[in-house]
Amino acid sequence: MFMDKNNNYLVFDIGGSNIKYGLINHSGKLLFKRHFITPKTNLNDFASSLKNIIQRYQNCYRGIAFSIPGTIDHQKNEIKGGGILRFLDGQSLQKILSIDSKAYFNVENDGKAAALAEKWSGNLKGYKNGVAIVLGTGVGGGIILNNDLYFGSHFQAGEFSFMIQKFWENQTEKYGQTCSAVLMVEQASKLLNLPSKKNGEKVFEYINRKDLRVQELFESYCTNIAILISNIQVILDVECFVIGGGISVQPIVTKTINNQYRLLRKNYPSLDNTISYPKIVSSKFHNDANLYGAFYSLLLKYDD
Repeated sequence: MFMDKNNNYLVFDIGGSNIKYGLINHSGKLLFKRHFITPKTNLNDFASSLKNIIQRYQNCYRGIAFSIPGTIDHQKNEIKGGGILRFLDGQSLQKILSIDSKAYFNVENDGKAAALAEKWSGNLKGYKNGVAIVLGTGVGGGIILNNDLYFGSHFQAGEFSFMIQKFWENQTEKYGQTCSAVLMVEQASKLLNLPSKKNGEKVFEYINRKDLRVQELFESYCTNIAILISNIQVILDVECFVIGGGISVQPIVTKTINNQYRLLRKNYPSLDNTISYPKIVSSKFHNDANLYGAFYSLLLKYDD
């Protein structure tokens, strides 16, 4: 079914909870998508799980593309930090997976991949300047300036998880915590006494019904994202913010973020009178943005 090797690309989205993968053809159509739990034990287990997938589809693709947490040093072809997967720090994914140096291969940061996908054919298309915010285990980000992906001097632009929201008595509260979709779902699950702490769909059934047990938590969560957007907008002055990640499929997420952002500006008149109001919309690709962005980043690298 997927034997057109010259037209297909194997794409991976490495997340803190799951690894998604699939085949995308040269026209940008996702032919299939699957996932498995991210191995977090050590580098060998992690690499083995990926090698199994690559081997399984070895006759079905022309190139391989990855979206992954952490800083990607494109000059050295190395991962810096590795995000939640600390064992990836300083590693070359191409080397640990034993992929030929001449192969069509690329690795991109997850937030930057999401921004590329939305700029390419999503809800940032047509905007000169925009930002993608990806809500997952942490907060990924990608910045489009003057129609190009902005990497920064050290390939670290858009690492919104590390932005400090509060600092007191040698403690920090970071946006990677207060805007974590995974953490919000876990907190809501506890308030609702749900058997699973990871069932986002079940949690949003209650949120959409405006259940009082979780309404304050959810509004506070969206307020934190609105504050993050406001801080970024003051610095970058963009036209549009795209909200991505798994929870972005829920219309109430972007709706409530917009409501809280309007409320924030209403209570801060000088901000409202000075800073332009950006659009805040849901991602077109939602939880698949990183797959599409990894693919597009590969195409840009080889420009064929």
